Amino acid sequence: MKITTPRLTQHVLTAEGRDTGEPVLFVHGNVSSAAFWRDSMAALPEGYRPLAVDLRGFGETDPEPVDATRGLRDYSDDVLELIGELGLDGVHLVGWSLGGGVVLQALRDRPAAVKSVTLVNPISPYGFGGTEGTEGRLTHTDGTGSGAGAANPDFVARLKAGDMSDESPTSPRSVFRSAYVKNAVTDEDFYLRSMLTTRVGEAHYPGDGAASGTWPHVAPGKHGVLNAAAPVHFRLDDLHEIDPKPPILWIRGADDLIVSDTSLFDLAHLGALGVVPGSPGTPAQPMVAQTRTVLERYGPYREAVIEDCGHSPHLEHPAEFRRLLAEHLRET
Repeated sequence: MKITTPRLTQHVLTAEGRDTGEPVLFVHGNVSSAAFWRDSMAALPEGYRPLAVDLRGFGETDPEPVDATRGLRDYSDDVLELIGELGLDGVHLVGWSLGGGVVLQALRDRPAAVKSVTLVNPISPYGFGGTEGTEGRLTHTDGTGSGAGAANPDFVARLKAGDMSDESPTSPRSVFRSAYVKNAVTDEDFYLRSMLTTRVGEAHYPGDGAASGTWPHVAPGKHGVLNAAAPVHFRLDDLHEIDPKPPILWIRGADDLIVSDTSLFDLAHLGALGVVPGSPGTPAQPMVAQTRTVLERYGPYREAVIEDCGHSPHLEHPAEFRRLLAEHLRET
């Protein structure tokens, strides 16, 4: 269904015959759409109302531009406005990858609207790239090492062209197979078509790049999704101060290559591996350790690690993911 708010018109997936019960709102990650939640929504226990939203610039939601200087608030404000427009009360929020950051920002800004949070391989509360240590210290004040300049240009070009081949390691299909999942999943074309709904450009993915005189010579710009997740724009230092504090379940795949303490999408770690030449020894961003530090400070949370699993537990180990989610929902 399409829901129009003062900000934009959002596309929301629903499940037939499931229009009552406690609302569970699923928020997808980068280069994807609400379609990635299709099977998880259908498997929700009775008594819950499944909803999944396409973020702006993805799926069928309006491609309104992303002001990266607001961090992830363009996305989280859209979600909060959607909750209000639908008249939802006591929402269970589920966020995957980038969507995990969106969900945490919504929680930070309006905790009273949230009954529980489930994070699925979320980005660090200190953004993606450009930080060191568990406290998320900026490596450089301008966020060098993060933002749109970190995107692979061939992947961006193939995404824009709607490439469904596997002829290159940087094609969307190859990236899905190598990074989104560790184990093969059924209906791969369905998820690939979802990835290809991503709007490509300076206002969306990856955003506008900025040069830096410091290695690795890229810094975040002011527009688009990767810049919105840069640590100079998105940073949750005060999550532990909110009231009330709904319980958080953190589910992650043990073998995630995207969100990791040694992420293959972190330029600092790629520099340590010699893939990006010229590294002066900049340490990798400890993304998982940063998330754990923030959640330990927050209080009511539980971490569940799924072995032999990559970036997408809901696709790779659906039965275990659904069990964990159902238990969390019942306990709240």
